[in-house]
Amino acid sequence: MTPIDRTEREAHIGAFLAEAGWGSAQRGLLAGDASFRRYDRLKRDGQTAVLMDAPPPMENVGPFLNVATLLGGLGFSAPRILAQDRARGLLLLEDLGDSTYTTLLRQGHDERALYELATDALIEVRRRVPAKALETLPAFDEARCLREVSLLLDWYWPAIKGANAPDTARAEFEAAWRATLPGMWQAGRTAALFDFHVDNLLVLPGRSGFQACGLLDFQDAVAGPVPFDLASLLEDVRRQVPQALANAMVDRYLKGNPDIKAADFRSAYAVSAAQRNTRIAGTFTRLLKRDSKPNYQRFMPRVWELLQQDITHPAMAAVKQWFDKHLSPAERRPVIDIK
Repeated sequence: MTPIDRTEREAHIGAFLAEAGWGSAQRGLLAGDASFRRYDRLKRDGQTAVLMDAPPPMENVGPFLNVATLLGGLGFSAPRILAQDRARGLLLLEDLGDSTYTTLLRQGHDERALYELATDALIEVRRRVPAKALETLPAFDEARCLREVSLLLDWYWPAIKGANAPDTARAEFEAAWRATLPGMWQAGRTAALFDFHVDNLLVLPGRSGFQACGLLDFQDAVAGPVPFDLASLLEDVRRQVPQALANAMVDRYLKGNPDIKAADFRSAYAVSAAQRNTRIAGTFTRLLKRDSKPNYQRFMPRVWELLQQDITHPAMAAVKQWFDKHLSPAERRPVIDIK
């Protein structure tokens, strides 16, 4: 992949900001992530905005724009688009502030109240996003699910075992998941924002109800299983969510969606969570081996703790059998130690 020419990139950014009326603004790094995207905060005459720098061809701002438009049109607190240059991967966004869940939890804010707000936002997603809008989102189908869980074999297996996964182990792995994945859909489909966790949620002063929950980093949204985002929130590899709180939020979600059968939801939740955490184990290894980003390894013990919990559900029996046969408990660990 051709390295980004930062001099040229900065020239494009400068021209974009000038045209948007923010050329004289102070600019400082707000955040980076596991992709090639980065975010800068701009300050100008007491106002702030956020620059998303998503350089093509590695990144594509189209999905972000599509989902932001969908969510904003339905009343959700996604950042408003202030200016855009799709071709060059540049967006100027409304600044939703710094009150992320991660920050607020660190400061000792009411954990239960935060999780109730996020759960209520997900209840409203299912209520408000129409079936027709789901057709505009990428399908979270079997082929994609298999590609994602196969990251475990592509990256984690050779990192732990020192050799590629044998064809027989791979065939058994795919067969186990093919038998299991239909269970993800027992509770139906909804818009799944995909990275719904404490780093991407904010509390917005002056807004009430579900609109008090600010939403970030939703460009990977899919037409996904109903429990997917709740599993992302409650099975968070970044922090330990008390089991009693997690159980209460599942109950709250079901109360807000009385048409869903609880048994169907819990089964779909287990499969969705296991699929997600299997992908994460492979992704974090890829970030280490391919992208030289070792810090994600500090989350691996939590990934394996959650995955072990997920596969104990009866809906995960075939996948559990595969793990028990091919990856011993001693092999379910970080690839390297991060202190």
